[in-house]
Amino acid sequence: MLTAQMTSTDALTILQTIYGYENFRDQQQQIVDTLIRGEDALVLMPTGGGKSLCYQIPSLVRPGVGIIVSPLIALMQDQVDALKALNLQAAFINSSMSARSIAETEQALLAGNIDMLYVAPERLLMPVMLNLLDRCRIALFAIDEAHCVSQWGHDFRREYMGLSVLAERFAGVPRIALTATADERTRQEIADNLHLREAVSFVSSFDRPNIRYAIGEPAHPRDALLQFLDTHHKGEAGIVYCLSRKKVEQTADWLNSRGRDAVAYHAGMPAEVRELNQSRFLREDGLIVVATIAFGMGIDKPDVRFVAHLNLPRSIEAYYQETGRAGRDGLPSNAWMAYGLQDVINLRSMMAQSDADESHKRMENHKLETMLGLAELTSCRRQALLRYFGDHLDSPCGNCDNCLHPPQTWEATDAARKALSCVYRTGQRFGVTYVVDVLLGKSSERIERFGHDQLSTFGIGLELNASEWRNLFRQLIARGFLSVDVAGHGSVMLTEAARPVLKGEQTLHLRELPRGDRTRTRAPGRTKKAALAIADDDQPLWHALRGLRKQLSELAGVPAYVVFNDSTLADMIAIKPRDRSEMSSVTGVGQHKLEQYGDDFLDVIREHA
Repeated sequence: MLTAQMTSTDALTILQTIYGYENFRDQQQQIVDTLIRGEDALVLMPTGGGKSLCYQIPSLVRPGVGIIVSPLIALMQDQVDALKALNLQAAFINSSMSARSIAETEQALLAGNIDMLYVAPERLLMPVMLNLLDRCRIALFAIDEAHCVSQWGHDFRREYMGLSVLAERFAGVPRIALTATADERTRQEIADNLHLREAVSFVSSFDRPNIRYAIGEPAHPRDALLQFLDTHHKGEAGIVYCLSRKKVEQTADWLNSRGRDAVAYHAGMPAEVRELNQSRFLREDGLIVVATIAFGMGIDKPDVRFVAHLNLPRSIEAYYQETGRAGRDGLPSNAWMAYGLQDVINLRSMMAQSDADESHKRMENHKLETMLGLAELTSCRRQALLRYFGDHLDSPCGNCDNCLHPPQTWEATDAARKALSCVYRTGQRFGVTYVVDVLLGKSSERIERFGHDQLSTFGIGLELNASEWRNLFRQLIARGFLSVDVAGHGSVMLTEAARPVLKGEQTLHLRELPRGDRTRTRAPGRTKKAALAIADDDQPLWHALRGLRKQLSELAGVPAYVVFNDSTLADMIAIKPRDRSEMSSVTGVGQHKLEQYGDDFLDVIREHA
C-alpha cells in the first residue's frame, strides 16, 4: 500500500500536470488521500466544488480501473469527453451503444486499458456486468448523485437501492458516495442504504458565494424574466425551470418569439429530441433551455450564467440543486425566481394526489412549507439556505436581493384579521379569488346566491386592491395561518395558528408588495467581480479567445468548455502569457492541453498584445 507521503505526492503531481491546477481546494486533498489508502468516503460538496477530482485522481493513482456510477447517459458522455481531452483512457457502457462497441469496451476493460469506466446503476447491477467486474482489478467505486438513494430526498431512484451489493461482492474495494444536496436525514439514509456507516464523512460548506439569489412575486412573470435577461444576461447560457410540460413549451416558444435562442426539455418529449436539445445546450454558447426538473442532474456545463424559476420548487433541496447548476466555473451568476399563490396550490394538489403514504406526504408538505418560508423571507436568503443544510454564515451575505435591497414590511394585523374573518364567514368553502371579491364588495350572481353580499365582511377591504389582497393571502398561507383544500376546489380554511391573530393576541408584519410597476422581481446587477472580470480594453481578446475555442471544439466534436472553460480564458487574459512556459501557469492548462492547444491560443494573445 502507498504511504501517506507518496499518496499526496502522486496525487498532487497528477493534479498539476494533467489537470493544470496548482493546488487542491478545501477538502479535496483529504478525500483523495482517504480513497488511495483504501478507505470509504461519504462526500457532501456543493456543485462546482470539484467532486469529480476526488474520485478521478485516486482512480489514476490506485492500481486498476475506477468504476463511476452515474445516473444519466448525457453526463457519462460529458465526463468521458472531458477526460479524453486530458489524454486519459476513459469509457462508458450504456444502452446508447451498439453490441459491438460494448464488446470492444469490455475487452479494453479486461486488458487493463481503461482508467475510468462510467456505468448507470441499472447496468452495473446486471449479472453480466457484475461478472465482468469480478474479472477486473478495480481501483474504487464512485457513486455520484448519491442522494438518489434516499426515499426522503427530492430525486429518489429505486435502482440506487441495489448498490449496497458492492459492499458485499467487492469487499476491500474503496467506495465513495458523492452528492451536492442532502440534509441530515438524507445523509443518514445514504450511509445506511449504501452500507457506508463506517465511511469517513466530508461535509464542505454549502455556500456558493458567486451565486446571487433573488426571489420575487411579479404580476407578469414572463415579462419580468425577459427584463431580467435583457438587463443581465444577453447572449449567455442559462436554464429556465417550469412546473409543467405545457408551460415549458409555451415559455420556450415565447422566448424564441422575443429573439432569444431557446429550446424545450421535458420527459414527455421524444428521446431523440431531448438528447438533441441537451447536446445543443452543452455545445453551443448562449443557448437557453426551458425545462422541467427532468433536466439538469449532473449537467457539467461550467458557464451557465443564470438559473431562473418561473414556478416555486417543491423543496429547498430541489431549489439548491437546480440553482447550483449556475456558475460552476466560480464566476458570478444569478439564481432568479418568480412565483405566486397558484404555485403553492398546484404543488399541494400534486402531493395530495400522489400514491405516497401519509408520512411521506407530510414530509413533502413540510419541505414545501420550508421552501415557501425561504421565498417569503425578509432577511438574508443565503444565511437561511445554509442554515437548512446545517451550515452557518456569521453575517448577512451582501449578495442576495434582501441584503442588497432590504424589503419593505408593513403592519398587516388588521388586514390579516379581515382576510381570516372573511374566510370564516363565507364558510371556508371558497378559493382566494372569491374571498377577495367579497372583501372588495364585488357583487356577482354567485355571491348574491350565497348571501355573502349581506356579510359584515362584504366590502370592508377597499384599502387594498385585488393584487395586494392575493399577496396577503399567499403570505398567510405560507406562514401557516390558512390551509388550502388541494383535494377539493382550492378552498382556503383557517388553521389553529389563525386563532391568536383573530383574537388580537398576535401582530403581523408582512413583506410589502411594491405599488406601481409590478412586472419586476428584484435581480440586481452582477457583483463588482463580474463587472471587472474582463476590462473593456480586453474585450476584443476575450471574444477572439472564445471564437478560437469554438472552432477547436467543433473540430473535436466536444463542448467548448472541454477545450477550456471561461475561467481559464479569463486567467489567460489576466496573465497574457508570452510562451509555453508562461502558458503552463494558467489555471486549467495541463500538459496535454498545453501541447494540443497552447500555440493556437498564444498566437491569438500575441495578435492582441
